Amino acid sequence: MSSPVQRIADQAARPDPYPVYAELRRNPVVRDESGVHLVTTYWEIRDLLQDPRISSDARNLAPGANPLLAEEDETALPPSFIRLDPPEHDRLRRLAMRPFGPPHSPRRIHDMHGELAAIVTNLLDGLGERFDVVDDFAYPLPVAVICQLLGVPQEDEPRFRVLVDGVVAGLNPAQPVAEKRAAQRSRFELGQYLAELIEQHRRDPGDDMLSAWVTDEGPEGRMSLVELITTAVLLLIAGHETTVNLITNGVLTLLRHPDQLERLRADPSLAPVLVEELLRFEPPVQLLPQRTTLTDLEVAGTVIPKGAPVWLLLASGNRDPQRFTAPDRFDPTREDNQHLGFGFGVHACFGAPLARLEAQVALTELARRLPNPHLPDDPPPYRPSPVLRGPRHLTITTGT
Repeated sequence: MSSPVQRIADQAARPDPYPVYAELRRNPVVRDESGVHLVTTYWEIRDLLQDPRISSDARNLAPGANPLLAEEDETALPPSFIRLDPPEHDRLRRLAMRPFGPPHSPRRIHDMHGELAAIVTNLLDGLGERFDVVDDFAYPLPVAVICQLLGVPQEDEPRFRVLVDGVVAGLNPAQPVAEKRAAQRSRFELGQYLAELIEQHRRDPGDDMLSAWVTDEGPEGRMSLVELITTAVLLLIAGHETTVNLITNGVLTLLRHPDQLERLRADPSLAPVLVEELLRFEPPVQLLPQRTTLTDLEVAGTVIPKGAPVWLLLASGNRDPQRFTAPDRFDPTREDNQHLGFGFGVHACFGAPLARLEAQVALTELARRLPNPHLPDDPPPYRPSPVLRGPRHLTITTGT
């Protein structure tokens, strides 16, 4: 019989992983034969997301504790701030946030609404009666946005897409060690590319985040070059990968729930609550496999030993009937929807305001402009990763 980790990683479960999560939720903490401890229930996950005894730094794993983890070679980039703990995590996150959001740049995302709408309109204008939501819409939208924000030339997309795909492949915790090492090499090469851009922005700064990071003298100074590179790699990838899945999962969910599609078409003001329910019902980040305990830690009656690898199953927590009424029902009118779709605590998603806005604009305009959309194939083919889950392609036909 397959182990819990194997069942989660199994590609056959990708179209619908929720029965696996429901079975695992019989126990709040499940120990896999690999040594990984899976936390499956809402309140336990939420508590651990804000517990300082849980670390995001892989250096705190006990030696040999996680056979699924590839050792980093000498050329590997250091971890980005999401793989660090306070206070270092907090310092780097504050520095990264200065040109992106409050308190230093409070209107940066709000003021992008018009630009987002223009990009969405341009993409929709180019769609025919049969198109792929991923390749023709959900991918080019956030790529255009994050390139503009960071100051990455959009014409370089073919170059960095190959490297980003390589890094994302390595996020699958069940990947063979050789493929994880290949992902490390892709991340290093992506860092080399961004280091060249950083130097260009240092010489000729513009109105973008790379320029702000290399020129801004805030109260905490600037990031070092290595910190700049690892932060830029993180935001280039996270700035579009999760949003691709959020939008694509959103389109698929609306087509499976045509009554909700009609409601959004009739009343675009419903978009914010609809996106929040999507983040609960089909979160683009399904689990966080990069946590470890700093001490022996009791969780719901189970002691997780110091240095053990811990996976927080966000998507399972979002379907926990002890927290959400009828959790397997897609219900945008749901009240008290404090989902875990963007995490929680100090590591809550850095780009959540932007992802929310992109999804709201994209889904509202798709609902308004697409006549009689249909799914020729359901379920669609899915990407392999159980971490960043979403369709690889989503073909739609429109018209009569």
